[in-house]
Amino acid sequence: MNTPSDLRYTKNHEWARVEGNVATCGISDYAQEQLGDIVFVELPEEGSAVVQDGRLGVVESVKAASDIYAPLSGRVVGRNTGLEAKPETINKDPYGKGWIARIEIARPEESDSLMDAAAYAKYVEEEAAKQG
Repeated sequence: MNTPSDLRYTKNHEWARVEGNVATCGISDYAQEQLGDIVFVELPEEGSAVVQDGRLGVVESVKAASDIYAPLSGRVVGRNTGLEAKPETINKDPYGKGWIARIEIARPEESDSLMDAAAYAKYVEEEAAKQG
């Protein structure tokens, strides 16, 4: 499982790369692996307001459909429209070309509640152990 150390993670398996007052976000390598081949992505509307842990969009795979949750509150200032034609990009490059949205952060203090890479890796390990 790939967990870049420059990102912050949620318990819902989203990631955020915070640069100034903007967070680029997507789903983690672990999440895309669990979903399998992604066939559709519903992106948030540009300009829409999002709240931390609120619905940001949807990813559908050959296995299931899953909501994507916002790692931070704010306003959507960018969306990766390339995923509409090539949703499988998330499987190939979840932390690069597979990003989902950019959020102008409204509450910077919320990033304190996100996990660093080591904490996220431990969380995933514990979750996997619970599932057997």
